Amino acid sequence: MKARSFLLAVAAAVLVLLTTALGLWWAMAQQSPLKLVGQPLVLPRAARFVPKDASLSLHWLSDPVRMPAYAQAVAPVSRRRQARDSTRQLRDGAFALAGLDFVGELADWIGPQVSLSLLAPVADAPAGWVLALTSLDQDGAKRFLQRFWQTRSLAGTDLQISRYRGMGVISGRGALLGREPQPIATALIDDDLLLIASSRGVLEQSLDVSQLDALHQLGDAALEADLKQLGRGAALLTADPVAMATWLGMPSSISDHDDLVGLVAALEPKGTALNLDAVLRFRQPLGSVGNGVALSQSLMRSAGGSASALALLSDPAGLLSPQSEDPIAQWLAPVLEETLQTLGDEGASAVVGLDAGPLLWEQGEEGWLLGTSSDQPGLEAVDADLQAKGLVRSALPSDGSVLEVWTRLARQRQRGEASLQAQLAVALERESGQDWWGQTLDALTTRQDHSAIEPRLDQLRALQDEGAAPLAQQLALATEPSRAQLQKWRPWSLIQSVAGRPLLPAVQELAMAAGPDQEEGVGQAGSNRLRLRAQLRFG
Repeated sequence: MKARSFLLAVAAAVLVLLTTALGLWWAMAQQSPLKLVGQPLVLPRAARFVPKDASLSLHWLSDPVRMPAYAQAVAPVSRRRQARDSTRQLRDGAFALAGLDFVGELADWIGPQVSLSLLAPVADAPAGWVLALTSLDQDGAKRFLQRFWQTRSLAGTDLQISRYRGMGVISGRGALLGREPQPIATALIDDDLLLIASSRGVLEQSLDVSQLDALHQLGDAALEADLKQLGRGAALLTADPVAMATWLGMPSSISDHDDLVGLVAALEPKGTALNLDAVLRFRQPLGSVGNGVALSQSLMRSAGGSASALALLSDPAGLLSPQSEDPIAQWLAPVLEETLQTLGDEGASAVVGLDAGPLLWEQGEEGWLLGTSSDQPGLEAVDADLQAKGLVRSALPSDGSVLEVWTRLARQRQRGEASLQAQLAVALERESGQDWWGQTLDALTTRQDHSAIEPRLDQLRALQDEGAAPLAQQLALATEPSRAQLQKWRPWSLIQSVAGRPLLPAVQELAMAAGPDQEEGVGQAGSNRLRLRAQLRFG
């Protein structure tokens, strides 16, 4: 009997310990900064006050207070403090643009959802911005409003207090200490949703929009369908063509397209990476996806060598065609042409310009390497183009096989004597079903090292949606070319100025993929959606 009582006591103690441990684990998980990721993408309640035709809107669906802790948790040990400080400065700087002190005025009450919308001027409605903040409790926003306007009133701000559509509206001029005062207006909705606008007129416009489902984002069926397709994310971004050019730095070949409706994008931090998944909507159908997926995968499996850049293009000749009206072609053609001009190599231009795809393009220390199918482009067509440029074709025995090479005679001077020497321009290695064109013999030789290309292939795999075919155009960049591309992107300069420090040293890799949306069926020409995915990795 005593033994039985002892066993029951032990069992009870173990049960209590397990229950306590489980409770502690659950509480820690709820507070963990890693809980920022993996959330379903939903429109917040504040979307009721965002017009469907807002020029730009950003809904941040995760707790801004824990953003620095998340960055610290996922960063490498040696960079954790820097990651935390950079994220904190970026967050605080973003709120400071609206005249708000995040740490001093918001941190103790702000909830996990923050929405910002930029409104373009329409008719007699003014341009401006609206910031929507959720409150953790019903007293937090009230306390903030009281302190906010009391501080500005003591500083000499004239306040106007009235009611509009049954809601209390306060307006005046306010700013952070040391900044030029700017017009600002506030309204508190149901005690836990605070609207802060750049002017009274802009705030009233948002309150007007909230009255009709047909006018605000919560009543936008097309936007709701986009969210279901995108799936998950920590933030939701929408932009019209003007905002895509002005704020997002999209090229005019896309933003000025007559058929473009706008962009919807999901942002999600994933470890040390930031993922973007976006849909660009057009009024007219885009071109077909093509049927070269299997061959593209075969080229990727055969690729090798260390590469600073890796691209997979479904139809490079079509992309470069000046007659193409496909927005994807109009977007990528200038980039391709600039790259070919930078290389200054007639061999790459000949192959890329004649290839109907798919084409795999590697750029490394040994030069460029192009992988194509054995009949695209045709050998004779490339040979004719190269011979017209003054190159001579010949055969070169190599390790039991024969390479096709194109050379030109160049004058060289050694020890005061002039001589002619053949310089290699293009080398071709043919194997079952594939042609590999190299700028140098080393480029062809290093292709046999398949493990060296894995970092770039891993970037492309990270862009693939499970169960769906890869997007038609893909690009993966190593550290230096990634930083070079970001430096040329205008919004990056704005992000760094808000953060108050250079962020480029933390960038490690950049990958992008674009193509007609394949949710409606691979190979169909009826899709009017362009899917865009990107991943930016930090370290």
